[in-house]
Amino acid sequence: MYEIVESDKPHEECGIFGVYSAADNVALSTYWGLYALQHRGQESAGIAITDGAWMDVHRGMGLVNEVFRHQLPHMEGQRIAIGHVRYSTTGSSLLINTQPLMVTYSGGHIAMAHNGNLTNAQKLRATLEETGSVFQTSIDSEVIVNLIARSRKSTIEEKIMESLTNIEGAYCLVIMTENKLIGIRDPHGFRPLCIGKLHDGWVIASESCALDTVGAELIRDVEPGEMVVIDEEGLHTHRFANNDTRALCIFEYIYFARPDSVIDGQSVYQARFEMGRQLARESGYRADIVISVPDSGTTAAHGFSREAEIPFAEGLMKNRYIGRTFIQPEQKKRDLGVRIKLNAVKAVVEGKSVIMVDDSIVRGTTSGKIVRMLKEAGAKSVHMCISSPPIAYPCYYGIDTAVRKELIAASKQVEEIREYIGADSLHYLSLEGLYRSIQNIHYDKMCYACFNSCYPASIPGESSCGSNKFVFEQRVARNR
Repeated sequence: MYEIVESDKPHEECGIFGVYSAADNVALSTYWGLYALQHRGQESAGIAITDGAWMDVHRGMGLVNEVFRHQLPHMEGQRIAIGHVRYSTTGSSLLINTQPLMVTYSGGHIAMAHNGNLTNAQKLRATLEETGSVFQTSIDSEVIVNLIARSRKSTIEEKIMESLTNIEGAYCLVIMTENKLIGIRDPHGFRPLCIGKLHDGWVIASESCALDTVGAELIRDVEPGEMVVIDEEGLHTHRFANNDTRALCIFEYIYFARPDSVIDGQSVYQARFEMGRQLARESGYRADIVISVPDSGTTAAHGFSREAEIPFAEGLMKNRYIGRTFIQPEQKKRDLGVRIKLNAVKAVVEGKSVIMVDDSIVRGTTSGKIVRMLKEAGAKSVHMCISSPPIAYPCYYGIDTAVRKELIAASKQVEEIREYIGADSLHYLSLEGLYRSIQNIHYDKMCYACFNSCYPASIPGESSCGSNKFVFEQRVARNR
């Protein structure tokens, strides 16, 4: 019997990249850009290219280097390219659901890559199908393409902006026509999107680390409710909605983004380092060493170590040749799944009290196995610190936590979670500590719905705050 094993972490939907250049090999630049964004999705990858008249797309299941192992040399000589790496949240994990999507309609060719999740996709899809639209995939991104193709406006910019008035939820888009590269960020700014400048062109990407990889200079982030259009005359900007209720996903800073990225002016590394320092202040834990669950907990662990003046040590080793998912030979050997990815360093933890820092606990299964592994390696005690509050509510904006019953914090208090994972103590970062860690963005400019159920954008069957003026005190007790 075989079992697919996945990391007990929240997963983001995807990463997107686009480049406009008359001189560079745009397909190769997109390849390296997607390589830098591989952490945002390991399920599939795709690149669409155009030379101004002809457009083509290549997509496949697997990692970037696997999908383009043989095709990349045949994608030279183009002018615009967009790319996508995917982890599915809406739509099954099938080749037909990979992106970028490419369609031909009365206005020509269009290709699109989407990061996020539309909260009204099913309603829009039903309406479109009633009026004759035919869908080839099960992903919500195809709804956007249909809306654009059906618009009777004269220019592509007008078609897109009319379509955006109908969609709700989280979305960052890169769209390519035969002669334009377009980047769009939803009015709340749930997902990140930034603009970079090449010596002879422009880049749009989910994270600034992708700009660094291709040698582009970070110019700025795309503003929530903004559409940027790049053509032979340069960059133009259009406002399609106001950004009064900005709500960048806080998990970009906690877990999703690469530490070397800068999002909305805030260093991801610095935010995570400060989360660790806040954890040390709040918990007051003392131990012989501080370790991390690599790699997502490492930066916060260093912050904890610095603040508490407790040595940081590599108590867990990660197998970096294992992807997000792998096949486990026998179901009865579930613990082997964790040991293939992580292993305790006995020489480091034996006979010591250990503070272990991780970014989050979703279901609790993996955390319990790691605690047990450390104690089997001889750790006297394991004190677990989490650099985020308890995840007690589902996310509907592009993270795969849409089923509340799967979230351990939805049904258990902190002490019950501690007992479940077998730790000697457990401390979650408070909401106050979290927003103090993000020093360059005011706390009410981010989304914390997975912690406090305050959804900035409307969700069927859920309450909506309409603004991020959260009442943090209502959830403080859960974090202590």
